[in-house]
Amino acid sequence: MTETGERPRVGFFTDTSVCIGCKACEVACKEWNAVPEDGLLLTGMSYDNTQGLGADTWRHVAFIEQRKPVDVFEAAGQADAGSELQVEAGSELQAGAGTGMRWLMASDVCKHCTHAACLDVCPTGSLFRTEFGTVVVQEDICNGCGYCIPACPYGVIDQRKGDGRAWKCTMCYDRLGVGMEPACAKACPTDSIQFGPLDELRERAESRVQALHDAGQPEARLYGEDPDDGVGGAGAFFLLMDEPEVYGLPPDPVVTTRDLPSMWRHAAVAAVAMAAGVAACFVRAGRRSR
Repeated sequence: MTETGERPRVGFFTDTSVCIGCKACEVACKEWNAVPEDGLLLTGMSYDNTQGLGADTWRHVAFIEQRKPVDVFEAAGQADAGSELQVEAGSELQAGAGTGMRWLMASDVCKHCTHAACLDVCPTGSLFRTEFGTVVVQEDICNGCGYCIPACPYGVIDQRKGDGRAWKCTMCYDRLGVGMEPACAKACPTDSIQFGPLDELRERAESRVQALHDAGQPEARLYGEDPDDGVGGAGAFFLLMDEPEVYGLPPDPVVTTRDLPSMWRHAAVAAVAMAAGVAACFVRAGRRSR
């Protein structure tokens, strides 16, 4: 609790540099939240069998293969630089040694935006902001209108086939209420997914990026942590090892409803002007009939 008695906002920090692609987070999410099995979509071209976030995939571990030269000896030297970097360096060494390939693995999830467009467009109040600062869908009052789906700048929310209602990550709202961490973070074996107060996570993330830079990884960067970005900062942010587009993330996300207030103001002015014009016509018509 804060000094004012309010709960601190909580969220996820996903450090992709230590993700090993085990998909334990996907399994834990499905098991705890009773998310339906969505089939195996293996194409023979990738180990990624879930393809992307959706109504039946609330955590998605992406496998991104890159043909980049990997200096095995440099990677091994990084591993000796400190135990904090050993997992990342080891995974790159295994993926790249002798192949010229590296795998970037990242567990994606709903961003629980500070300025959430899905909340703005929901006509039933099915989507709401919890006391933890997260965004949750109450499926029992969702009418399946689908307005939230195009409103999301990340393409996270989806309607379930044969059901029609919207579904997405709840950050395990039921677990938070009893002091437990979300199932995905609990199951992650490398602490790639970290859960806690957002302020603490942001400080930890900054330190981690600096450590990677010091170890010769200048491409390490944070995504979604900035409160001044287009969505007011995300409740689930990431440490990436390449450009956001490589991970299928928009480089400059914006809240899609940002222009709604001005649009309503313009509409109100237009309505008043129209009403005044109609009234003037009636007044003139009345004078002519005299």
